[in-house]
Amino acid sequence: MRQRRYAAAAALCAATLLAVTACGGGGSSPAGDDDSPRAVPNTRGEGRTLTVWVMDGDYTDATIKAVNDQFTQATGARVDVQVQQWESITTKISTALSTSGTPDVLDLGNTQVPGFAANGGLLDLTPYRADLRQGRNWLAGLEEPATVDRALYAVPGFAGARAVIYHKKTWAAAGVTAAPTTYAELTAALDRLRAAHPAADFAPFYLPGQYWYAGMQFVWDAGGDIATSDGGAWKGGLSSAAGQKGLSDFKTFQNAYSTAASRTLDTLSPDQNQLFADGKTAAILSTAGSIGLIQKANPRIKAEDLGTFPLPGTSGKAQPVMLGGSDWGIATKSDTPELALQWVKIAASPAVQDTFVFGNDGWIPNSIEGIEAAQPGLTEQQKGFFTAALTSKATPAAAQWPTLEGDKSINQAFSAVASGARSPADAGREFDSHLDATLAGGK
Repeated sequence: MRQRRYAAAAALCAATLLAVTACGGGGSSPAGDDDSPRAVPNTRGEGRTLTVWVMDGDYTDATIKAVNDQFTQATGARVDVQVQQWESITTKISTALSTSGTPDVLDLGNTQVPGFAANGGLLDLTPYRADLRQGRNWLAGLEEPATVDRALYAVPGFAGARAVIYHKKTWAAAGVTAAPTTYAELTAALDRLRAAHPAADFAPFYLPGQYWYAGMQFVWDAGGDIATSDGGAWKGGLSSAAGQKGLSDFKTFQNAYSTAASRTLDTLSPDQNQLFADGKTAAILSTAGSIGLIQKANPRIKAEDLGTFPLPGTSGKAQPVMLGGSDWGIATKSDTPELALQWVKIAASPAVQDTFVFGNDGWIPNSIEGIEAAQPGLTEQQKGFFTAALTSKATPAAAQWPTLEGDKSINQAFSAVASGARSPADAGREFDSHLDATLAGGK
């Protein structure tokens, strides 16, 4: 599976988005303001050209060609595919959505959607939701950020998930020969690893304190959330009873199985992939791209030495995971919204998802049914990531959310809990207050 540049999608600039006012106050459907369910129109388009922006590295040429061929056969229209680079993409999309000659269909990071939707740049697809689903249930981590105030503004394209990556030989040497499926089995395995490797700089499970993606899995597992929208206003959730349990569970696990030095660190400095490659840890939580990076850092580690599994929670279930990935949006200013809807429906179809998005590109498909259909073709390593994606979450569908990621306040909240600099109660209360002020107005 190719590694997607999730960080680029997450680096959405709220200030840039909020400056785009030419789009108006909100998108509308091609058929007007009536949100009653309707089918995607079967529109002919001979002599017309649909412009599609695709991010570099997201889809292979074969997958896009398969969508385009089916689209042209069905409509008679042609497709102009323009591959976009990640650098300054937020500004470029913001400008394009606010001017004439905009691209019709855009490949957007799933967490980017709320900002562009809030500024009216994306078409409201709500009336077509059922038809676009095509009998499948989309992954929550893709659909939730595409849904703003209960209205759908983008269609899930593909996903990438986090799972535990572990060194099977190191675990086996400590007496653990099977991947754990429960929290009790996980902690028992890590206790064995700790006993076999007592050095202070060895982490049975390296989980740095600033790793809020991992920390939120504990919060979600406890029934909490980053924030909830109530009557159009966002309210932080880390100070809730469930949020507090999640923060406490995170601290307990992190302090027990990661190094003391990691409590104030992130995953990049030092690089957790390098620590794994150097034998300083036997397990990390990461995306599938880490497998190749670990092997590149230490060629002696073979693919068969690495296993994966979803991180079990104290709830008795696998912890929900933060999905990265892409959604397809349609520009409000598109000259051919009916044709754009048809193209997006094909891109999200079971046939394209199963045969190309998974079968050719290796991505996690956009639905629960797609993951189930992929099971016979999964490698042992892929199974952990695909299974983890079945239970997923995402960041709040608020335009200003990127401000909170950008100022790293959520990183510091989890780090403060892990290090003991703040109690879970104080850290949760401080972050929630900051979130409430930042996301004020529910935008």
